[in-house]
Amino acid sequence: MVKDNLWKEAKVSRATMNRATRIMAEWDTRVADCDGFTSGEARKNDELVTLRAKLADKTRECTELHHRLDAAATAIAVLHHDNTLLRQELDHSGQLVSLTAHRSGRRRNQDPPLIGPC
Repeated sequence: MVKDNLWKEAKVSRATMNRATRIMAEWDTRVADCDGFTSGEARKNDELVTLRAKLADKTRECTELHHRLDAAATAIAVLHHDNTLLRQELDHSGQLVSLTAHRSGRRRNQDPPLIGPC
């Protein structure tokens, strides 16, 4: 644990550290107040908890978006299939009308439509 390295970080002998009973008691109290973690470890632990919660949120969001993407892909596939069937039906049974002519109110080989009184 961290206490094992404390004397090295303080650059004193282990015996000197053991003789500093008041300091060691204060150390033990502060570590106990942090649920066995040093303040740095407690801060990192809190950050880890926060990051895990954010990751869980992003994972849920990603899953929801994946479901929505699957639904959109299914809808597009159905529309494509219907479009293909309609095109085949038109090829076999009728005349195709240009969208440009259709939108302008004319069909192929026809005069422009007459606009009558309202």
